[in-house]
Amino acid sequence: MSLLKTNFDELIAKIRQGREFTHASFEPIYYLIFAPAEIVAVKRQKKAWLSRLKTEGWNVYEFSIAEQIEQLLENVSPLVKKLWAASEKKAPLDFEKINQSITNTLTKEGAGLKEAFESYLLEVEKDNNALILVTDLEALHPYLRIGAIESGLQGKFNVPTVFLYPGIRTGKTRLKFLGFYPEDGNYRSLHVGG
Repeated sequence: MSLLKTNFDELIAKIRQGREFTHASFEPIYYLIFAPAEIVAVKRQKKAWLSRLKTEGWNVYEFSIAEQIEQLLENVSPLVKKLWAASEKKAPLDFEKINQSITNTLTKEGAGLKEAFESYLLEVEKDNNALILVTDLEALHPYLRIGAIESGLQGKFNVPTVFLYPGIRTGKTRLKFLGFYPEDGNYRSLHVGG
């Protein structure tokens, strides 16, 4: 039996069991942690996992970080897109400046990725059998980390939410995103794998 399957089985058991009050938070937030080298394997397993969660009685809603980033960037005003194109043409190898512009768009107060996810959480919580599967977290690199979004939404998670997290667990609540970011302990979630 593969480690991914074993960890997913453990995750299902934890979701069924629910969060205990001994955790830092009572919100139903779960991370399935896997080595960054397993990103492709996880993507291959996703369809089977979605089916398994449905079999377990959940109405699964997928929130793809990659798709949300693409949507946010598509909605940038034409003027800003022109400025980006001019800046890229002027200094095509200035990745730091390009990345900072994208980061600013994704973290824009009132219209960024956190707000898109919050809106999604509010919509999905109307379904009593809902479970949210957050995928494609690797798309956040190099702009931000999911911990910043999770902490900004404290108190908003009312349905079980599973993050497929490429990284390394370095303690009970500490994670290293993609295995090379500095470890971060700002997670209020239950971690499986890693």
